[in-house]
Amino acid sequence: MRGYRWTVVGLMFVITVINYIDRSAIAYAIGPLQRLLHLDPAQVGLVLGAFGAGYTVTTFFGGIWVDRQGPRRVWSLSALVWSLSVAGTALAAGFAWLWGVRALLGLAEGPNFPSMNRVVGDWLAPRERAIALGWGLVGVPFALMIGAPLVSQLVVRVGWRAMFLILGALGLLWLPFWLAGMRDVPEEHPRVSRTELLHIRAGEPPEVSSRTRRARQLAEAGSPWRQLLTNPTLLANDWAFFVFGYLLFFFLGWLPTYLGTQYHLNLGRVGLFASLPWLFATVLLAATGYLSDLVLKRTGNLRYARSYPIWISLLLSGLSLLPVILVHRLEVAVLGISLAVGFGMAANSAYYAVNVDLAPSRTGTALGVMDTFFAVAGFVAPSVTGFLVQASGGFQGAFLLLGALLLSAVLAVLVFHHPERTPAAAAAARPLEEGV
Repeated sequence: MRGYRWTVVGLMFVITVINYIDRSAIAYAIGPLQRLLHLDPAQVGLVLGAFGAGYTVTTFFGGIWVDRQGPRRVWSLSALVWSLSVAGTALAAGFAWLWGVRALLGLAEGPNFPSMNRVVGDWLAPRERAIALGWGLVGVPFALMIGAPLVSQLVVRVGWRAMFLILGALGLLWLPFWLAGMRDVPEEHPRVSRTELLHIRAGEPPEVSSRTRRARQLAEAGSPWRQLLTNPTLLANDWAFFVFGYLLFFFLGWLPTYLGTQYHLNLGRVGLFASLPWLFATVLLAATGYLSDLVLKRTGNLRYARSYPIWISLLLSGLSLLPVILVHRLEVAVLGISLAVGFGMAANSAYYAVNVDLAPSRTGTALGVMDTFFAVAGFVAPSVTGFLVQASGGFQGAFLLLGALLLSAVLAVLVFHHPERTPAAAAAARPLEEGV
């Protein structure tokens, strides 16, 4: 991979790792927080879900904000605020403060993925987008894989308050590198060559800047809302992404508690076992990003390249939960959950690529809509799970609900998800010249 655009992808990967370590860290501090603040499972669920409440607001409006202000400015402010909110968690002395800083964290992290989609749309050629998104998005499970043992050991060794202060510093360290190395469009960066620009623009003269091209596309597209809110493919994609989000936030928030309470593990062992599902997800997500673009290159069919990875991954994820529900053994639970998370996350880049393919002039807004579904799941999954655990005293009902949601998403994608029928997507799938 040559060209400065891949340095930008590297910066996206780093901040995504920081993003997810920050948002998942509380799961490993819930034990001491629960004892200190006398929280019951329902309150724990509400604290974990507070992130989703804040995330919902800025995920939707963050997409519009990114389209108007550009990812360099938006991502910088976002990282600054969420780093401060993570550090502020160290000051928690009651339920209200804890809920508030988690909601602020969600508000600040909301524009992260709309910014990523805008950068990919402006900085990568169409056939590289799923690969670039795959590497940007692989930061999610990679962060959770390394974060599980890292954060759990920090809690054990230095305490949960110091852990949050240390994590809050990470985003602040990334910020100057982003400001120095990033511009909203490649035409404005001195390290992007004319050859690279021609490759990114698929032969369009680089004198036609990204800003000019985007303004022209927006004028031609008119109001985006009818397309974004009525297109069956986008709606099926949004629902599947909600279910993906439910799975992710379910395990992100509750997996350490599940392992600790159901199998009586100490926090150090919880951190080690909790890293395994995210290891599976890291490998499968990276591989599927390449596979999606390879299928598109070989077949030119977006149904095969985007829809099939989504429904197959969700189906395999749901099937992997069956032994977890039916057999109460630690090794079975860890393997089943690892497969469920790995398969569930495998097609993550395909969800994002569908928005770029179908709404090239409104990628930030389209992603804002999709990520709003995801953000709502970030509130619903932890909160509902908390109430189910409190009502039943275990996780059986929570796993059954997750399995039913995965099945509904598989059916929705099979019936309604047809990206190949959209003119903009068909144009994106046409052969391009080989380049940088």
